Amino acid sequence: MSRPPKLALPLRDGVGASVLACPAGRWASLLDYLVERLPRLSRAEWCDRFAQGLVLDERGQVLPIDAPYRPATRIYYWRQLEREPEVPFEAQILFQDELLLVADKPHFLPVLPSGRFVQQTLLTRLRRATGLADLSPIHRIDRETAGLVVFSLQPATRGAYQALFRERAVHKVYEAVAGLPEPLGLSLPLTRRSRLQERSEAFMQMEEVAGEPNAETQVELLQRHPSLPLARYRLSPSTGQKHQLRAHMNALGLPLLGDRIYPSLLPPEPIEAPDYSQPLQLLARSLAFRDPISGAQREFESQRQLLAF
Repeated sequence: MSRPPKLALPLRDGVGASVLACPAGRWASLLDYLVERLPRLSRAEWCDRFAQGLVLDERGQVLPIDAPYRPATRIYYWRQLEREPEVPFEAQILFQDELLLVADKPHFLPVLPSGRFVQQTLLTRLRRATGLADLSPIHRIDRETAGLVVFSLQPATRGAYQALFRERAVHKVYEAVAGLPEPLGLSLPLTRRSRLQERSEAFMQMEEVAGEPNAETQVELLQRHPSLPLARYRLSPSTGQKHQLRAHMNALGLPLLGDRIYPSLLPPEPIEAPDYSQPLQLLARSLAFRDPISGAQREFESQRQLLAF
């Protein structure tokens, strides 16, 4: 018997349903499997999910708390967190048509639900505000970075837009604030080319290693601060490696102001009292590309500002 197709379930408070495959196993009940497979939730919390009707079978039927475990099936459930830090900054929608939505993201707001953030994410907030269940980002920026994020509205055309980023057909410009180049003997503008890979001893950090370059960034000086040893930079990446801009600027001796990962990995901030006073000084300023569906030239620019000079 063939497995039913994946369900298109409604959003619940802006959150889409997660799907989980049930492999072969000897769990007595579905509850036992979920407690072992997803231990971030306690047994009591999973019991509460069942009681609220938030666990469904692969046909969309609400499952009872004593449902037996059935291998080779799917289940659906909705994520929600009891203690989720509120991010007190709002995104703005800069553009929307039948194909795309462009948002201007604040610092500290994750793009996608992950870890300790579900409601306090750009995707969930936008889905809740627009009611668009098929809304999905076609690229990402870090939680700490502010600026432009482009979303697809239609699953049928999403792949064409994702291909633009994958094939480096999008012109991306960032702005950043860091120290002055003169004490380091840097002559700007310059192009930094290197091979970046994740550090084995500090998985959050990327480092430059020997080998064929896989990351390229053009670095230009825009403005010196009138009284502080700081400057504003334009960063134009032609590739999209993890933490590329932060790692390249750090390698040049110019770690970004407010960076908690480079040059030193600082401990995560407490959930109960996050510090929003020193945002990472990195902004996804502009995006430009030829629309693969309409053929029109698309150009977008963030309205946000970094540290005022």
